[in-house]
Amino acid sequence: MVIYSTWQANRNINSLMAQYIQRYLEQDLKQGLSQFPVVAILGSRQCGKSTLAKKVIQDLGKSVYLDLEVVSDLSKLNDPEAFLRANQDKLVCLDEIQRIPEIFPLIRGLTDITRRSGQILVLGSASPELLRQTSESLAGRINFIDLTPFLISELPENSLRQHWLRGGYPDSFLAPSDAVSWRWRGNMIRTYLEQDVPNFGFTISTQTLQHLWMMLAHTSGQLLNTAKLADSLGVSRTTITFYIDILEKTYMVRVLRPLFTNLKKRLVKSPKVYLRDTGLMHHLLNIEDQNTLLGHPSYGGSWETYALEQICSTLGYSWKPAFYRTSNGAEIDLVLEKGMRRIAVEFKASTAPKATRGLHHAMQDLDITEAYLVAPLPEETTYPYREGVTVTTVVQLPALIEPSPQSD
Repeated sequence: MVIYSTWQANRNINSLMAQYIQRYLEQDLKQGLSQFPVVAILGSRQCGKSTLAKKVIQDLGKSVYLDLEVVSDLSKLNDPEAFLRANQDKLVCLDEIQRIPEIFPLIRGLTDITRRSGQILVLGSASPELLRQTSESLAGRINFIDLTPFLISELPENSLRQHWLRGGYPDSFLAPSDAVSWRWRGNMIRTYLEQDVPNFGFTISTQTLQHLWMMLAHTSGQLLNTAKLADSLGVSRTTITFYIDILEKTYMVRVLRPLFTNLKKRLVKSPKVYLRDTGLMHHLLNIEDQNTLLGHPSYGGSWETYALEQICSTLGYSWKPAFYRTSNGAEIDLVLEKGMRRIAVEFKASTAPKATRGLHHAMQDLDITEAYLVAPLPEETTYPYREGVTVTTVVQLPALIEPSPQSD
């Protein structure tokens, strides 16, 4: 794992506001453009896709950028074939591509003619499943890159508490005060519900979706109980499942599924649902500051939500995440699998974390010999807890699991 950072330790976070923070996926994006005709940066609204794209475009040169939410830019695609042919010697960047998904078959045809890499860069606020024509029209021609809001590994040292409270959305994290960050997150939630979801083509009750989102914030990291949620909201279980699917495919929640093994044990089969950004989670829970967070009943769930998202997003698709729980109490918050390797991760909101008997039994069940307790400790903290179990932080864990070549 490689972590890219341009900032020195202990630098004042607010001094970053007028500067570009290098994203760890920048090199992946440049590599993708050198290898594929089409590259797609996907992620939630306001997570930094446009900023990253403009930075890379500036570095590469000879490009054209269209924001399809700007009427004047969208009108340039009244005849999309003419526009793309006129700019076929440039890198064409189309931002908010979900507004015109019908353009994908045309992109396929034109890129097949020129057969060169780095022709089209598209940015979208929906998953490939929602942008269905991408997979149908551009199979083998497109490289998908999922961008998250800021990860802790991209930020200065000593950023954890602010990052955990405000979340990783750039405008929220870099706000000059908690109050400004709070207002931005409230507007973000409202815009998502009132504009973004309808723009994706969903005709649903935004009030019901908001109430479900709030309930998921209260239960983030717990087993999904669609029957209980349906009863509380007065809708069907099918509706609950459909709404959670919308939240997942627009990068608002992460659905963590249970580990399926051949063990003869009664395993929990329901998934867990996590909010992907703790800043939005805290706004939905009415947690405005650090002191409120420290005393809130969801403090432990908030930490688990934060740490799991940082780890899964940093490791990416090379590791398969799941959780393990049996009816007799054996449990692991996060099981990471890659090839024949299997790692256990437990999230502890205490500064003096302790392993549970349930973790010990689960490690025996799965024959796991490598486990980590992840706690909100100083970023460089790592120490052995007992044989096979190490205490560490969200910053250190990815490097412990998958050291970069530079650290060998």
